[in-house]
Amino acid sequence: MKKIIVTGGALIKDRNGRILLQKRSDYGNWGLPGGAMEPGESIEETMIREVKEETGLTIKEYNFLSVYTGKRMMYTYPDGNEVVFVMFLFEVNIDTQGLLLSDGKTLDYQDEHNESLSLQFFEEAKIDINQISIVQRPIFEDMKIGVTNLLRE
Repeated sequence: MKKIIVTGGALIKDRNGRILLQKRSDYGNWGLPGGAMEPGESIEETMIREVKEETGLTIKEYNFLSVYTGKRMMYTYPDGNEVVFVMFLFEVNIDTQGLLLSDGKTLDYQDEHNESLSLQFFEEAKIDINQISIVQRPIFEDMKIGVTNLLRE
């Protein structure tokens, strides 16, 4: 039996429109900051908490962008557990002044649980979809083809 996991994710952009990606220590691939809802949280609280934990960023303003459900959100963990993610995605714009390393793209932050190997801003056109977590690929596939409807399956 598949378990349903509700998640809140953040599409974080800087003033130049670059997207913040997190290279995760558990999978080794790239994705958007975010994670699973805890009992009693609203989906907005989930997104804000997860972004803070994983990036150190304090989110004050955001817009609800879309919700991803359906077959594209099915995933089987290496241990065989099957899940279906319901991802609520929010768009967040931030000012990166004072937050980046000298390369101008890497966020200067190391989370206490070492979930992030790296946090970097990428131009959307230069994101290699094959390096994105399989669970989040639908988001990037939709961005590439300009799909903008609220509910995405």
